[in-house]
Amino acid sequence: MIDWTRVAELRSEIGEDDFAEVIVLFLEEADEVIARLRLGDRTRLAHDLHFLKGSALNIGLSGLAQLCHEGERACTSGQAPLVDLDNLLACHDQSRIQFCAGLATQERQIRNSAKASSPVMSR
Repeated sequence: MIDWTRVAELRSEIGEDDFAEVIVLFLEEADEVIARLRLGDRTRLAHDLHFLKGSALNIGLSGLAQLCHEGERACTSGQAPLVDLDNLLACHDQSRIQFCAGLATQERQIRNSAKASSPVMSR
């Protein structure tokens, strides 16, 4: 569901500060789209799914990206009413929980690693 290799690549590519900023921006922008979808607003469904797909792929949410891709394909083939929003929303919620928990674990590991490798000054 989450491509942790992609998460590590992104963190390495853009650095720790920019990584945090990208994640916050994704979560905020995705929340706007998800809120609209929770209300059943399908007026921009293909556009919303395209946005979520690209953003999810960028930060490693591969399961969500796949569902968005499938939904986007359905929209472009005239089958937007068949897009299972409940499944997509559940995947989003679960992905977000796992992603945030995984990031918190990684942050603790990074801090612990930094502490362990810090030289101890003695007099």
